[in-house]
Amino acid sequence: MLHVRKYVPYLMISFACLLLLVFRIVPLCASIFDSVYVEGHFTFQTFEKLFTSDSIFWKSLWVTLKLNLIIIPLQLVVSLALALLVNQNLRGVGVFRTLYMTPFAISSVVNCLIWSLLLSKNGVVNSLLTASGLPAQGFWSDQHQALWCIVAEATWASAGYWMVFFLSGLKGIDETIYESAALDGCGRIRRLWSITLPLMKRTVLFIMVANTTSNLLLFNPMKIITNGGPMGSTNTLMYEAYKSAFQFSKPARSSAIVTVLLVMIALVCALQFYLMREKDEEGSVH
Repeated sequence: MLHVRKYVPYLMISFACLLLLVFRIVPLCASIFDSVYVEGHFTFQTFEKLFTSDSIFWKSLWVTLKLNLIIIPLQLVVSLALALLVNQNLRGVGVFRTLYMTPFAISSVVNCLIWSLLLSKNGVVNSLLTASGLPAQGFWSDQHQALWCIVAEATWASAGYWMVFFLSGLKGIDETIYESAALDGCGRIRRLWSITLPLMKRTVLFIMVANTTSNLLLFNPMKIITNGGPMGSTNTLMYEAYKSAFQFSKPARSSAIVTVLLVMIALVCALQFYLMREKDEEGSVH
């Protein structure tokens, strides 16, 4: 009986591993294979065309980088602020936790439709602006504003989700540490910077990696609201890969773009792990 029990944990996770294999790893490997196996031959010609003569790819790459340079720090700061806010021992704080989680509980498609209506030409926001004597804005139809609208929508939709992870990290910190710091005269900002963030290092690392992966693969707002426009201002690599495969029937190009995205995610995550490791070493020295 004891001999059988040691295999029970592996049996419990086997189904999850099978799903991961079928729906994640196999499609990923197939995509990489399709990007280098074209018309019965192994070739890197698709990548060569991407990097040398595909201006749309380069513009999509720039849009993707710009979007993530804005949205990742913003989501981390907003979700941490929300976690600090709801970590207070106040009456009714559970209601606010629920409210902040509501956007994530709603379907991503519904979130996109809500923001599409709010920021449309005749939407609520423009109605409030004109009623206040201010000019109406293009928002989704303005190439200078559309990307910022996606940042707002994606942050609103996911900040509550990342807040939960930050909150779990905050709950793991002993309150006596804060009490001792307060007795030593440390203010709120100093406690946040010198106590909270260092003690949540692993939590922050996980959130950074997961958030980076999620935002590099952001797709629904582009598909549902902007279609990559106006004038390609929201045409990210993920959406360009979709268009290449399902609109222009170029599976090799689509697979090559997905492979580039995979490499970007791996590099960014490796860099994040490296930076956190360096901080650990510095902390051990001091």
